[in-house]
Amino acid sequence: MTVQTRTAPRVHRAWYVAAAAFIALLAAAGFRAAPSVLIDPLHEEFGWSRATIGSAVSVNLVLYGLFAPFAAALMERFGIRRVSATALFVVALGAGGTVFMSASWELILCWGVLVGAGTGSMAMSFAATVTTRWFVRHRGAVTGVLTAAGSTGQLVFLPIVAALAVGNGWRTASLVIAIAALAVVPVVLLVVRDHPADLGTVAYGAPEGTEVAKPAPRGGSARRALAVLFQAMRSRSFWLLAIGFAICGATTNGLVGTHFVPAAHDHGMPQTTAANLLALVGVFDVVGTIVSGWLTDRVDPRILLGVYYALRGLSLAMLPQLFTDSVQPSMWAFILFYGLDWVATVPPTVALCIRSFGEAGPIVFGWVFAFHQLGAAFAASAAGAVRDQLGDYALAWYVAAGLAVIAAIASVSITRSGGRELTFVA
Repeated sequence: MTVQTRTAPRVHRAWYVAAAAFIALLAAAGFRAAPSVLIDPLHEEFGWSRATIGSAVSVNLVLYGLFAPFAAALMERFGIRRVSATALFVVALGAGGTVFMSASWELILCWGVLVGAGTGSMAMSFAATVTTRWFVRHRGAVTGVLTAAGSTGQLVFLPIVAALAVGNGWRTASLVIAIAALAVVPVVLLVVRDHPADLGTVAYGAPEGTEVAKPAPRGGSARRALAVLFQAMRSRSFWLLAIGFAICGATTNGLVGTHFVPAAHDHGMPQTTAANLLALVGVFDVVGTIVSGWLTDRVDPRILLGVYYALRGLSLAMLPQLFTDSVQPSMWAFILFYGLDWVATVPPTVALCIRSFGEAGPIVFGWVFAFHQLGAAFAASAAGAVRDQLGDYALAWYVAAGLAVIAAIASVSITRSGGRELTFVA
């Protein structure tokens, strides 16, 4: 095994890797912006119910979450670069395939299975793996920036997808997203490297004199991911993190990300206006997530999570009274407030996974993120069913507010531990 010592490039390569990862996450998020603005066009063209379309969204969200821990294990075996480039190609295949669909099962295959698997392999565990390998200093802040790319990219794409869907049809929007995903593949292949040792350096901020050897590839990626899960399940902190993050997914991607636009449209607001509002959530989310990453390096992550979830519950409880046919000052206040909180939960959650589970932290976070997506999938389907049965979304918003309070309580109950809770097998 070759041991390499630290070098001191003018600009550390970690920043180039982080920049390429940011672009890749942004591109992968593109098609995940489509559901909320394509629900009505698909309903009008094919006659599919919102519950049927919501089921495709649910499959997407479930696979997006379930692929995350396996992708983290695959990155240990095959490398970050190969796995992420392949994932982007699968996203493009799924996005482009929707152009030819004529039945709801094809929507589930393309929109649900292919895009869910592809984006799941480019999920938050990808960001966690990059930051764990390439950064010691500013790890929380970089995690916040990469998290913003994955979540905010989804929202920032909304006005583009909405404008294309309204002006040129939803098929054009799907093709543009497929092309964007393919265009990023060369960036990943040229810039991203799997480990600092590949370039004869160490992670950014590693202590002077640090020696590093590239870890040997681990075989049995699926077995590794499952072994980590079974060991993590013995930890109380894992379950508290999983519960909180499941509610996080239900109250963001599953509910607001999927149903905010049609809910606003129910009250007479134009679809493009609602999409612009949701995109603005993404703009504020960039600020909120980066600040959250900075705070995570300085403040107890458990306290941060408790505050974030409590504030989210308050904002969701007020939302049903804010919908009108035009954008009022109260709605602007909600967009600002909710945007700052959207995925501010990710940096402290990653930090708690690394603190409690060490080297296995990225895979553990992948499983915690799987719960996030299970919660999102449930909310996407349940909210659609509420709308179909009751004629509006009010009940869904109130239930989500109550769940956010539960997430706040679970978060502050996590054990404060500076060491590792479990010792993981290789």
